[in-house]
Amino acid sequence: MKSIRIGTRNSALALWQAREVARHLQNNNYLTEIVPIVSSGDKNLNQPLYSLGITGVFTRDLDTALLNDEIDIAVHSLKDVPTLLPQNIEMISYLERDFPQDILIRKESARNKELHELRLATSSLRRRAFWLRHFPNTEFSDIRGNIQTRLQKLEDGNFDATILSLAGIKRMKMEIDYEMLPVMISAPSQGVIAVAGHSDKPEINEILKQINHKPTQICVEIERNFLSTLEGGCTAPIGAFAEIIEDQIRFVASLCSLDGKNCIAIDENFEYNPEENFGEKFAKVVLENGGKELMAEIKSQI
Repeated sequence: MKSIRIGTRNSALALWQAREVARHLQNNNYLTEIVPIVSSGDKNLNQPLYSLGITGVFTRDLDTALLNDEIDIAVHSLKDVPTLLPQNIEMISYLERDFPQDILIRKESARNKELHELRLATSSLRRRAFWLRHFPNTEFSDIRGNIQTRLQKLEDGNFDATILSLAGIKRMKMEIDYEMLPVMISAPSQGVIAVAGHSDKPEINEILKQINHKPTQICVEIERNFLSTLEGGCTAPIGAFAEIIEDQIRFVASLCSLDGKNCIAIDENFEYNPEENFGEKFAKVVLENGGKELMAEIKSQI
């Protein structure tokens, strides 16, 4: 078989993720070739994502390359992938989740400030809303770009700290001080590298299934089903995290208003049953307990 063409965004972190997929495939004796592609989300670093029409902003260029047979597979950070995929594209494989958490990184001048005193740079609606729930008077700035760009903006900007995904820091092996943030619930499928394939390439898709980590797949499908049932294509402050603990799954999730004052939370333990759509089930509980009105409010404000 000829070399498998692996499409990826061309940031340092995305290339690391592509190389990780390549390593898994090479361990199974398949040849690989990495094909970097500049994404729309990387071209516009000035506007916050929610004003760009966020759905698929980091994936559409890879989708196009996949559909045009310029690549055989596409590697994504799963939290960037819309829950509704283009026709003929499907998520085939999930690598084992490593670091799902959000972390706080401060500049040196803010080292001794209390959390509620920090001026925070983040463009994420989820991070802003969950932070405001605990620290309602926080002043925010927008910040976009890859990890290195954000850290440079932190040094140069008129704010004290930023929030990043721990996975990126760990994967880049960056020696940097950070603080864990128990007040945050991760974005659905945060910390997961996923591989998309074309439905007309069953041979390659069968190869991809060989590197799939089933426990991670179970958890992220619950999280993404929760997200898709709530959102209906709208961006909202939603956190969702599932983990397998012995023979149970624990699922924690929350939908918050943009100002963080109104949050509807779920914390459930259950036995997994592949026939049941737990993400949809718990999302409906949220919707029936004020989530429908809250989503309407969020849509009117964005």
